[in-house]
Amino acid sequence: MVYLLFIFQRFRMKKSVVLVGFFVVMLNYSCAQNPKNQINKANEVPFSTVLLIDNLKIPWGLAVLPEGDLLVTEKSGKLYLFKNGKKIQISNIPEVYNRGQGGLLDVVVHPNYQNNGWVYLSYASSEGKEKGGHTALLRGKIENNRLEYQELLYKATPNTTRGQHFGSRIVFDNKGYLFLSIGERGARDENPQDLSRDGGKIYRFNDDGSIPDDNPFVAKNGAKKAIFSYGHRNPQGLVKHPETGEIWDHEHGPRGGDEINIIKAGANYGWPLVTYGINYSGTTITDKTEMEGMEAPIHYWVPSIAPSGMTFVSSETYGSEWKGSLLIGSLAFQYLERLEMNGNKVIKREKLMEGLGRVRDVKEGPKGFVYVAVEGKGIYKLIPKK
Repeated sequence: MVYLLFIFQRFRMKKSVVLVGFFVVMLNYSCAQNPKNQINKANEVPFSTVLLIDNLKIPWGLAVLPEGDLLVTEKSGKLYLFKNGKKIQISNIPEVYNRGQGGLLDVVVHPNYQNNGWVYLSYASSEGKEKGGHTALLRGKIENNRLEYQELLYKATPNTTRGQHFGSRIVFDNKGYLFLSIGERGARDENPQDLSRDGGKIYRFNDDGSIPDDNPFVAKNGAKKAIFSYGHRNPQGLVKHPETGEIWDHEHGPRGGDEINIIKAGANYGWPLVTYGINYSGTTITDKTEMEGMEAPIHYWVPSIAPSGMTFVSSETYGSEWKGSLLIGSLAFQYLERLEMNGNKVIKREKLMEGLGRVRDVKEGPKGFVYVAVEGKGIYKLIPKK
């Protein structure tokens, strides 16, 4: 594939539809020969599907509460609680900047939710001096079907009217630190490699939004103190490994080059200096897929699947073969993908729930059941076959 990128760069003809088409065909063929990019449609799946919550346009984020209740965000700015078979709309939600890929995004609950009741939301906010919006992080508590005790924990700046790459996912690690991803807002040459600017980063906070003393750039002059890693494009998957406790992300590449990364303190993940993708026009971004001092992905997709949402399967609820797998939604091809892992290596790809719609989020609940958010449909529960 790298050789094909080199050939394309040497002989690029921006106005040649034939050459671009040939390149894309050959690129996809090349990746099809790479075992880790081969995908199989599952012949027999160990589950059936039940639509728990219907009539949701863009269910962006999904959180499973300790007792099995669900919290669901709608991109348009609505938060729902699904409890005892009923869908309840939660009021007093902060105003969202609903533009392009921005809106009400992820939702998670505190690891000690049963005792403190904290709910965390990421969303596009217009708060600030400039026009437009940027990604924000807020927490509150649900009382009497209202979001009360709201605290704005972080707001990225400056606002922009661009509608792309807000991120954003939230996850807690084993030590109680909160991680937040924010996309580079389409400003790839300005934001992801500049530590003084928000965007194209993964941030780490204490649960109250304060900055941990050992964050990697706390002592760096001019750097945003909350940054944990940088050089990201648009991370829309963030999950804790159930055994190692590591934080894994996946992020959208351009045309090709979606990635899975293991997040390390202070690490640079390379965007846009290294990538396996190309511009949407077919022209090259760079001929480099690796560079000294930059972290390489453990897996990448070419062509792009447009990944969204990610969860590990930590139990044998769906059989022993599934335990340790990653489940990831595909927006582009409208299916749920299962990645069978051997340590940090993908050894098998499997296509599930094909044709139901754009899979926006997927979560494993505390009892081992998997829930899938599908645009235009709602929330599905995967019922294991006996």
